[in-house]
Parts: sequence; structure tokens; C-alpha cells
Amino acid sequence: MQVFHFDAQPLHLPEGHRFPHHKYRALRERLAGVPGLRLQAAPAAAWDAVGLVHDPAYMARVRDGGLTPAEQREIGFPWNPGMPVRALHSVGATLAATEAAWREGVALNLGGGTHHAKADAGGGYCVFNDVAVATRWLQRQCWVQRVAVIDLDVHQGNGTASIFAGDERVFTLSLHGEKNFPFRKVASSLDVDLPDDCGDGAYLSALDQALDELAHRFPAPQFAFYLAGADPHEGDRLGRLRLSRDAMAARDTTVLHWLWQRQVPAVVTMAGGYPTDLDAMLDVQVQTVRLAQGHWGRWKNAADPVERP
Repeated sequence: MQVFHFDAQPLHLPEGHRFPHHKYRALRERLAGVPGLRLQAAPAAAWDAVGLVHDPAYMARVRDGGLTPAEQREIGFPWNPGMPVRALHSVGATLAATEAAWREGVALNLGGGTHHAKADAGGGYCVFNDVAVATRWLQRQCWVQRVAVIDLDVHQGNGTASIFAGDERVFTLSLHGEKNFPFRKVASSLDVDLPDDCGDGAYLSALDQALDELAHRFPAPQFAFYLAGADPHEGDRLGRLRLSRDAMAARDTTVLHWLWQRQVPAVVTMAGGYPTDLDAMLDVQVQTVRLAQGHWGRWKNAADPVERP
């Protein structure tokens, strides 16, 4: 299974900044040498590809260091020359995974899921919206038109929702903490608001109902993006939903089985994770990768694989 990463560009964050940028390298190192995983450094996305979604003036401010102090505060990172480099590679990893998933059924980005970025603004540690760019790229290639975004990061995907508002070709599902960031949410195609400390049973029941609703309202998706955030886990300091590791595995298994039943190729992104215990979060993420690898194996071993152009 192809797994794309990019952790070479440091963020140059101020001392004490709470974004856990070291988690990306740590996850890649955990996965190095796992049989059957093809870890690859991601290419940078072309600016033209990013421009399929993002406003040219905003892109220019990111590229040239013209972001205002307010824009930098909204993103959560101070601008430095590494910001556009890292942002382009984050999008590039999802684009590369999209092409791989189209051929092989599933592929991963060890980062990505930057769902708070809107067309003309970043936010919540997100500069460009990788899933939105990859969706528009797929549609431009005429490979697919109908795309489902299954966003299980604990934070609502407000940027993705705003980009695809009114677009009947893209269904955005967000299952998230009701009282968590962002505090001004943007309506997705389907939003499921969950209370703090909801626990395993309520979460998994809500997920089953949401996927049933997705299947009813958006039949026959041709491609999907699954944002498999680790932040619903009980060890996450920002998540507050308190799911066990077993429930996180059940969540991933449920989504992957739903995709397999419908033969929908998919990209899995790691999305959010803000650990109190880095090793515990990495355990959850490695679990997601290994479950996705098993899903990839079913595609690989299918008796009648889907032919792709």
C-alpha cells in the first residue's frame, strides 16, 4: 500500500507552541520497515492545482509572506518561508495518494486533512485544503464527479463545508464534538454534533446512522476521502469525546467496510491529533494505517479488480 509523507520542512514555531509538529516524523519512523507499506516522500503540489480551490490573492499572500497578523493568528502559525513549502507538500501528498487510490483502491497521507482552510483563508493550523484540492483535481481529470468526504476528525470541517456548499456532486459528512472548535460552524451536507464524553457506544451508533444517511442521500459515490483524526481518542488533550482505542479501531473498520461494500476507492488522511501521550496517539494512528492496509489487501486480492483509465 502506498503511504505518502512530508516532514522534512520544519515549522519554526515559537517556544511553547501547542501544535505537535513532531508527530509527523514520529509516525513515519514508527511505520518504517512495516511489510507491505511503500512509504514515499510526497511531491509538492503545483500552484495551479491549489488554484482549483483557493483564491489567487490568498495564495499569493501565503507564497510571498503577505499574510496579515490577523491571518497568521487565524491559521495559528507565524509566516516564514517554510510555510508555503510545507503547505504545498501537504496538498501534494493527498494528490499523490489520490492517484494511487484510484489505481489500487486505497492509499494514505500521513498528514493532510486540513479541513479548516477555506477558499480565501486558512484557519486552525490549516493553510490549504488538501481534500478540496484533490476533489477538484479528480473532477478536472474527469475520472469521477461524485465524491464523498467522511470527516471523523473531532473538529467540524468548516472549510471543506464552505468550499463545497451547494455543490451536489460532493457530499460532506462531519461527525464532531458539538462544543469544540470551530465555534462558528459552517453547515456540511450532514453534520453530527456529539456531546463531550459521549463514549464508545454513542459514537459508534451515531456513525452507523450517519453512514446510512450518507448512503441514502448520496448513492453511488465514485471516490471518497476519509479524515481519520486521532483526536476523538481519550488520550487527546483537545478532543473531549473520550473514545477508547478499541472504539477507534471499530470506527475505522466501520468506514473501511462501508467503502468496500460499495467498491469506493478512498484516500485516508491522518488529520488531527493533539496528544497528552505521543506514544498512545501513535498507537491509534498505526492502528488506522494497519486497518487500511488490510482494506488495501482486499482490493489487491479481489478476483475481479476494477479497471481504471
